[in-house]
Amino acid sequence: MNNHTFQYVVEQFADLRILRYPVTDFEELTLKQKKLVYFLSQAAIEGRDILFDQNYKHNLAIRRTLEAVYEHYSGNRSNEQFLKLEIYLKRIWFSNGIHHHYSTAKIEPGFSQDFFSETIASLDEKFLPLEPGESKESLINRLIPPVFDPKLDALQVNQAEGEDLITTSANNYYEGVTQQEAEEFYNSLKNPDDKKPVSHGLNTRLEKTNGQISEKVWKKGGLYSDAIEKIVIWLEKATAVAENDQQKKVITLLIDFYKTGDLSTFDAYNIEWLKDQESRIDFINGFIETYGDPLGLKASWESVVNFKNLEATHRTEIISKNAQWFEDHSPTDPRFKKQEVKGVTAKVINVAMLGGDCYPHTPIGINLPNADWLRKEYGSKSVTIENITYAYNQAAKGTGFLEEFCYNEKEIERHNKYGFLAGNLHTDLHECLGHGSGQLLEGITGNELKAYGAVIEETRADLFALYYMADPKLVELGLLPDDQAFKAEYDGYIRNGLLTQITRIKLGDQIEQAHMRNRQLIASWAFEKGKETRVIERKSKTGKTFFTINDYQALRDIFAELLAEIQRVKSEGDFETAKRLVENYGVKIEYNLHKEVLERYQKLNLAPYSGFLNPVYKLFKDEKGNIIDIAPDYSEGYADQMMRYSKEHSWLPTYQQ
Repeated sequence: MNNHTFQYVVEQFADLRILRYPVTDFEELTLKQKKLVYFLSQAAIEGRDILFDQNYKHNLAIRRTLEAVYEHYSGNRSNEQFLKLEIYLKRIWFSNGIHHHYSTAKIEPGFSQDFFSETIASLDEKFLPLEPGESKESLINRLIPPVFDPKLDALQVNQAEGEDLITTSANNYYEGVTQQEAEEFYNSLKNPDDKKPVSHGLNTRLEKTNGQISEKVWKKGGLYSDAIEKIVIWLEKATAVAENDQQKKVITLLIDFYKTGDLSTFDAYNIEWLKDQESRIDFINGFIETYGDPLGLKASWESVVNFKNLEATHRTEIISKNAQWFEDHSPTDPRFKKQEVKGVTAKVINVAMLGGDCYPHTPIGINLPNADWLRKEYGSKSVTIENITYAYNQAAKGTGFLEEFCYNEKEIERHNKYGFLAGNLHTDLHECLGHGSGQLLEGITGNELKAYGAVIEETRADLFALYYMADPKLVELGLLPDDQAFKAEYDGYIRNGLLTQITRIKLGDQIEQAHMRNRQLIASWAFEKGKETRVIERKSKTGKTFFTINDYQALRDIFAELLAEIQRVKSEGDFETAKRLVENYGVKIEYNLHKEVLERYQKLNLAPYSGFLNPVYKLFKDEKGNIIDIAPDYSEGYADQMMRYSKEHSWLPTYQQ
């Protein structure tokens, strides 16, 4: 594969751009390793329906209905109404449902209700996801409200202060219960004397039936069983080609968790996963992140298959070996520091397959496990996904974005010289050290911050990275080439937090997504804190607004002050301060600035969000049917891939009982 001819950009529509990532160095793997990647990759795409259903109970019905229209519509496909329906379906594929993947607001269909009804009515019943005994008319009437009523289930995740976050959120994690009932249910399960608590609620739907509240577990034989059984089949195949006994033990424990739904087994799996430091191939598969639950308890299904980038991992190994130094020199209160940093490991990876909540939109770094007691006792694994960040970087070239939003040529030059390296290093520090740093005070569980917990945690990890980016220690360790490189990351972070990330938000709306809230919180707080001495200055040039940094060292001191406070909030479980910081600095957008930025961005003809297609792994076999080689193929288009997944890897009933 030639990176100079590789086609990174596939297509663009609405606010989305579809990219490809190259599976760099795949050819270096042994045949056994390639088989392991293939089996784990198949497991990674079998759970796609799970996420659709978790995100909203009508998602599978809507997706399957629209896919039937997309495939079997016999009318004029150049018709404006059909073209808008096609874009709506493409957006649903991207967001794994009818709510926007970032804002979680319901996506507007764009086509008319009449076209929707008439088109579905024209299809043969056998193509439609009809329930037993259901007519086409009944299906149409069932789907019209969730698709066309903007007020019904308007937000997948509502985080608005003062509202019932459960009853006003459209996600499918709770049924018939209020926020108060959910909180009381899970509070009753807590044991303050348990030093190794399981993550209650992580893999269940909480329901009220006949006045009784209970959990339905996502496991083989429980909810999502049809998809989980397929995942398990591929995981069992993977055990036969595991690189070593420890990796085989990890996969086996994950299979046991899927079969039992036992959260203590999930903890055991995480512990053994942390111990596996020798394997080059690694993966995530399961119920992991809780951003989709406003209470931060229930986890969405996701998967990432990857292998170590041996050359680039040298960078993160240096960071890991110096983890205790970073912890000791943090500007936080000594009470909140780990006396002994355990098990911090980090590597740079090339992703080989994305699934669930990591597809098509994917993170650029991961730090797991999430349970605080596991981090404290066993450490954490952190990864920076280099082939994804490289693909983003390549796709961004020549777009005019920097020229529009950088205040001067010096900022552009710094970005071009240092931006890719500095950005990856920020991710390394954020994932490897930031999330793993600090400790909770005795008696604090980590759930005290409720809906603000995710924002505060991401703020903490970002501040840790920002503070150390400017430390001379990074130059001393050979992680940065000189004492000017960190400025590229400071420039980009402030520019994004105060200016460019709001290109992703509809005019008049506020920020809902946790990572966006955290970036604005940091940048806005720093801007306000340094306003008197113009540490960050708001400037106008040719009628356009810019934010530029005048004093980088003073900005680092501001980051240190905020990091100390955020760590205190986390360690003490200070809900009120968390709420005040997020609501005052991370949520609201200045209307006139927002309007200006959107107008400037629109002229660039860019899409603010990007996601990735997966490669297709081609199997080469001998005359006896034995696999003799495997190679990634990059020719599949966006709609082709999504339709193939829906036909070949869709196992769940349309509604889960």
